This record gives sequence, structure tokens and C-alpha cells, in this order.
Amino acid sequence: MSSPFHTDVRPLHVRSQSRCVVCGPDHPHGLRIRFNPGLDGVVRAEWVPASEWEGFEGIIHGGIISTVLDEVMSKAVAAAQSQALTGELRVRFRSHVVSGKTYLIRGWVTERKKRLLKTEAALTTPEGEECAHAWAAFVALPKTRESATMQGESPARSPQQREDR
Repeated sequence: MSSPFHTDVRPLHVRSQSRCVVCGPDHPHGLRIRFNPGLDGVVRAEWVPASEWEGFEGIIHGGIISTVLDEVMSKAVAAAQSQALTGELRVRFRSHVVSGKTYLIRGWVTERKKRLLKTEAALTTPEGEECAHAWAAFVALPKTRESATMQGESPARSPQQREDR
């Protein structure tokens, strides 16, 4: 019996898009944060959260903060030349993030083991007070023929394909 949930399975590719809710310039209600990768492997951004993102009056919703930290870590993964998706995310909130104030966001890769990338991120005040810290595990997408070819690599061959040569 075939499953109705697996009718069209195509390889998954991670591509940035202009309508991303965090960084996309074309999202009508997005955050439009501009991330900058550094030569040190750390991705940075400045963010002034608007009142639209408040949970309680004057305080930015924790889900929005988590989303921003996840995004900066995904940018760090991309800066490390990996295509990966968030597998696990943990956030520690240390102090309130207030609308209308400037905050600094940083994300970096801490470890890579095969397809697993571990990352961290921090949201701080310009004075250095940490308001939130995040840890995530990203799972790199398996290389497909198409993605390997696009990156100039030789695609992996199955044992059958190797015998046919």
C-alpha cells in the first residue's frame, strides 16, 4: 500500500530567498536583518526590534528572539560552506529584549563531525550585556548529484555505477 505522504520526493536544497521572514528584503512583514560574515567565521548583525514583535508590552517575544538566533547560526553554517537544516535548538534568555533599542547578534560554528554541525549564537547590548544565548545542531544535507556538480565536485557513485565503468 503506498503512502499518501510520499508521492513526490525530490532532493532538498537550501537556498536563500528574498522572502525569508528574518533576512528577506521582499517579505512585507519581515525583520529584514542584514547579516555580515566575518573573516573570523563569525556572522554579525545589528538589530533594532520594532514594537510589532512584542509579546508583553515593551518586551520582544521569545519566539522572535529564538528565530533571530537560529537564523544567525544558519548564516554561520552557510558561511562555512555547508548546506544544513536546524535539527535542534536551545535558547537561554538572560534578560529582556526591549523594542526600539539596538542589539548585536553573533553566530558561529563550534564543531563539525561528519554531517553534524554544532553552533552558538548570542544577542547582546552594544555594551556587551548578553540578553540571550543559543546552541543548535544543524544536519548537513546529503550531497546529491546535482548539488555536487553545482559545487564543481565529482558526485558520489553507487557501487553499481562504479562496476559499470
